[in-house]
Amino acid sequence: MTVGEWLDIWQNDFLGGVKPMTVLNYSQHIKNHIKPAMGALKLDSLNTHDIQRFCNNLAKPQGDKPGLSPKTIKCVHGVLHKALSQAVKAGYLRFNPASVCELPRVERKEIEPLDSAAMNAFVQAVQGHRFKALYLTLLFTGMRRGEVCGLTWDCVNLEKGTILVNKQLQNVPGHPGEFRLVSTKSGKGRTITVAASVVSLVKKHKAVQTAERLKAGTLWQNNNFVFCDEVGEHLSPHTVYHNYKRIVASIGLPNARLHDLRRTFAVLSLQNGDDLKTVQDNLGHATAAFTLDVYGHVSEKMKEDSAARMEAYIKAL
Repeated sequence: MTVGEWLDIWQNDFLGGVKPMTVLNYSQHIKNHIKPAMGALKLDSLNTHDIQRFCNNLAKPQGDKPGLSPKTIKCVHGVLHKALSQAVKAGYLRFNPASVCELPRVERKEIEPLDSAAMNAFVQAVQGHRFKALYLTLLFTGMRRGEVCGLTWDCVNLEKGTILVNKQLQNVPGHPGEFRLVSTKSGKGRTITVAASVVSLVKKHKAVQTAERLKAGTLWQNNNFVFCDEVGEHLSPHTVYHNYKRIVASIGLPNARLHDLRRTFAVLSLQNGDDLKTVQDNLGHATAAFTLDVYGHVSEKMKEDSAARMEAYIKAL
C-alpha cells in the first residue's frame, strides 16, 4: 500500500466525526502538498527522514512561488501525522515516523486589541449603521463572527441577561455562498452573562427587527436569527466582515481585523479583574492553557502595574 492509497482510505473511512470544514482543509493539504511529494512512497517503508525532508522542502521556493510559512508547514505536517497515527492504530505501521520531525518555529503575532481611542472611535462610527448592534455585541461579548451570525432568539435571555452560544454559521464546503448552522469551534456550548448595556442594546435591536418583520409581511423568513437582513434571512459572515473593514478604514484603521473585537473584549476583561478561567469560559477556548498562551502577557503586565502601584504606595509612606 502506498502513502497515497492510505490517505484515501483515511479520508473516506476515518473522518466521519470531523467537521466538514476541517475535512476540506485536510483534503486540500493532502491534494496540494502531501500526495504530490509522498503519495507514491510505500507506506510501510516510510521513515522520519522522508518526512523531515518533505517538511524542509515545503519551506523552499518552488519556481516563482515562495515557500510555505512555518504555520502552514505545521498544519500540513499535522494532517500527515494524524493520518499516520491512524495507520499505527490500524496495524499498518509499528510507529508514527512523523512524531519526531523538527518543524520551523511559528512566531506568534502580537495580539492587537483596539486601544481606548480606537474603541471610542469605532463605537461612534457604528452609530446609525445597520450592523451597529451586531458589532457592539461582538465587541462586548467576545463572540466569534460565525457565532454571532448564527445566534438565534431562543438562545438570548433578556431577563437574565445571558446568551447561549451553541452554534455558528459556516460556509458549506465546496459550495460558495451557501451556509449552514454547525457546532461551535470547540464543539461545546457556553453561556455568557452580558453587561446591562448589551442587554439594552439587544432589546432595542429586537424592537427594530419587529418593525421590519411587520413591514416585510409574508416575505419575512421565520428563521429566528437575532441578526438578519430586512426579510429575516441570515447575514453572510463575509458581508459582516466587508462592512466592518469599511467602517474601520473610515476612522483611520484600515489594518484592523474583525477578530480584533474579540481580542479587545478579552484584554478588557483581564484588565478589569476577570480571572483567566472566566475569560476562557466566555471566549469558548477549549482549555485555560490556550487562553494563557494567547493572553498571558496581559496578566503579566497587570502584575507589573500592580507592583509599581505598591512601590509608589510604599514610597509615599
